[in-house]
Amino acid sequence: MQPILDILASGVHDAKNQLLLAESLIADAEKRHGIDLGEARYAIEAAAGRLSRALSAYRLLGDGARLSPVPVIVGDLCDEVALDQRRHLAARSIALEIRCTVLDEWPLDRELVGDLLNNAVQNAGRYARSRVLLRADQEDGWLVLRVEDDGPGYATLPPPPGVGLLVAGKLAALHRRRDRVGSVDLANGGETGGAVFTVRLP
Repeated sequence: MQPILDILASGVHDAKNQLLLAESLIADAEKRHGIDLGEARYAIEAAAGRLSRALSAYRLLGDGARLSPVPVIVGDLCDEVALDQRRHLAARSIALEIRCTVLDEWPLDRELVGDLLNNAVQNAGRYARSRVLLRADQEDGWLVLRVEDDGPGYATLPPPPGVGLLVAGKLAALHRRRDRVGSVDLANGGETGGAVFTVRLP
């Protein structure tokens, strides 16, 4: 079974690379013809992102999954997410607010946590009425990352777990320090009144 899964993972990786090539060709066409195809490029980037998450799921949910934690400036990580997401959200008249109170570096898997936050902000943007808030705080020795929106909130708690939620939970749990284990929590309310997606990392 494992060789088949490896072949499938290789195919997903190749498909992701082809999508990124298509995005590059569209960007070149925009420059040559002076047209704006930003939403098309974003759709391709989003599809490539979903394939990346499928690869992350394959890696994280398999046996012997391991992270590559490095000291990360949390504010920079949040700014990168804002750079990736703000324009698309603005096209839908949704404001993205970043509020980071963490001044120190934090050990985490930068690529995977960044992907997790991008996914969470994208999901929040689908349901938000006008506002998405990404917060990063230090609470009792934990790094707490929250993505909130002003939409209707989760219809049921806990919601049915999809691949994204399973990957997020596994990713958080792989972050361990001494006797502390990372976790994911979903709630309604918060500052914006809608859905609240919270990741706690030790």
